[in-house]
Amino acid sequence: MSTKFIVQTPDAPAAIGTYSQAVRMDNTVYLSGQIGLDPDTMQLVDGIEAQVNRVFKNLRAVAVASGGSMDDVVKLNIYLTDLAHFAKVNEIMATYFSQPYPARAAVGVASLPRNALVEADGVLVLQD
Repeated sequence: MSTKFIVQTPDAPAAIGTYSQAVRMDNTVYLSGQIGLDPDTMQLVDGIEAQVNRVFKNLRAVAVASGGSMDDVVKLNIYLTDLAHFAKVNEIMATYFSQPYPARAAVGVASLPRNALVEADGVLVLQD
């Protein structure tokens, strides 16, 4: 029988709606979208570079709380309000992930919660 766990950590922003930071089902973890909120202040950090870094730090905190790491990410979805920032995302992403990189989608969107510039979610598969 499959077991479902809700993942929660104070090292990432608290959920600000009707969702959990992540849900773990057996060895698969579904990470909710993270924007560039500082978990201590719950305020959006300034600028695209700071927001991208904060998004990856938040995702990493939830991954660790689930029993995994960024190395366990198999799928990543990135949402940008301006696709001109795509190169910056690639540059920063390379500091949080190593090869082989996860599968990924990058999508341009009209807007994000709290007027964030970037959001990312992902899926981890934990090793036994």
